[in-house]
This record gives sequence, structure tokens and C-alpha cells, in this order.
Amino acid sequence: MGEQLPSQVKNAANGVKRSKSGAGAKPGKPESRLAMVRRARRMNRELAEVYPYAHPELDFENPFELLVATVLSAQTTDLRVNQTTPALFAAYPTPEDMAAADPEELEQLIRPTGFFRAKARSLLGLSAVLRDDFGGEVPGRLKDLVSLPGVGRKTANVVLGNAFGVPGLTVDTHFGRLVRRWKWTAHEDPEKVEADIAAIFPKSEWTMLSHRIIFHGRRVCHSRKPACGACPIADLCPSYGEGETDPEKAKKLLKYEMGGHPGQRLKPPPDYPGKPAPPLGAAE
Repeated sequence: MGEQLPSQVKNAANGVKRSKSGAGAKPGKPESRLAMVRRARRMNRELAEVYPYAHPELDFENPFELLVATVLSAQTTDLRVNQTTPALFAAYPTPEDMAAADPEELEQLIRPTGFFRAKARSLLGLSAVLRDDFGGEVPGRLKDLVSLPGVGRKTANVVLGNAFGVPGLTVDTHFGRLVRRWKWTAHEDPEKVEADIAAIFPKSEWTMLSHRIIFHGRRVCHSRKPACGACPIADLCPSYGEGETDPEKAKKLLKYEMGGHPGQRLKPPPDYPGKPAPPLGAAE
């Protein structure tokens, strides 16, 4: 995890725009469906150049750990989940172990992630179902995953895409915000958003597209202050100007490895260009 970032990240942090057409930012007649699809696919290709290392930002070693971590990630950051799960998985490494956990002890272990009582109920419930109905194994089918307590379609797609290699779109808050800003969809309902985006991209792109969009939303295209002036796909974005357009001011808004700060994983993949996150209780 050296200090030197690859050229793609440096260029993005410096607001380098590689696109030539400027099609996304120019006003004019309404964009046709075909033009939108072409622009969306081009944006995906350029995001792939900026984030060749995009990955799930939850630490996990197996499908059960990813399932648990994803349930815990609701209403908190992946960083806080990653700082919490080492002790949790040391205490309860399998569904059988977690199903037999003392509820109060489980609550205390996951307290840093917030909403710990409701999350503990979900973890106890899904672990019991895995133990009783699935032989202690996380199932690899969407309909089985969404039948587990506390597991919705978003969580199921995270597990399918990253633990089983089954393509899926992860429509979280970052994903929904960006695809609406980019005019790929006008819907707010996650399932409708998922259907709209699935119609634009081939299935083989779904999992990595999700990672790229979520990476971009966390690092550059923030909810309140998007760093428009440091965005590498600004000239393809129909919402350019909603955020800070001055390149130097925008650069200061960049987060995680784009801003020279630690990432969200304590154990990031080998190709991650930033620094690992600190453990719970360490200086952040």
C-alpha cells in the first residue's frame, strides 16, 4: 500500500477530463433513448479507467461473512462495519455459532454499527434459518436469500455478485443518487431503478458497474457537495454544476484514496492504491 497513486487516480483527482464530445453537459433538445444509452455506456467505460480497482468495500472471507457485514452496513459506513466485524466473526464464525449467540452479547459486539438491537434480531434469525433450512450454508439464489430475515434485494445482490459471481445491481443510496443525476432513470423506487439500469447494460457488467458507481459516489459525486470540478466524467454529466466547479476547491472535497486518505477496508485487495483503514479505536 504505497503512497504513489496510479495515473488514473491522479488524473481523476486533478479533474482531468478525457472525454471529447461534451455531450452530457450541453443544453439543447431532449436526449434520445439511444443517445442516453450510448452516453451511459461511455460513462461506465471511463469509470472503469478511473477505478480499475473497484471492489466491495466490506471485509469478508466467505459468503456468510459478506452476508452478515452487508446486513450490518444499513444506516452506517462500510468502514464502521469493517472495524466491528473482526471481533464479531472471531466470536461467531459460522451460522450455527451465531444462531446460538446470547442476544445481549451479540448486541454489544455490533453496537458500533447502530440500530444494533434490530440488526441483532436479523442476524440471529438469518443464522437460524441458514442452520435449519440450508445446512449452515448461504444459498446462491436470489429467491432463497431474500427469504432470510433482514435480507432484501440489495443485500442479496451484493452477496450474489461478490460471493457467488452471479451478476447483480446493488441499488444503494449512492447508486440511486448518481443514476438519477446522470438521467439514466427518473425513478426513486430501488426495484424500478434496478430494472431501468439492467435494460441499459449487459448482465456481465452489472456487478462491476455497481462497484464503480458506488466508488464514484463516495469519492467524488457526493450528495450535498459533489466535486464537479474534479470529476473525470464531468463533460458527460447532465447535472454538471450542481456542486463545486472550481478545480482546486473541488479537489479538497475528494474522499478516501482520491483525497489521499485511508479507504474503508482494513484488508483491501492487493491492487487498491490507497491506505488500509485503521482498526476500531485507532486514530482515523
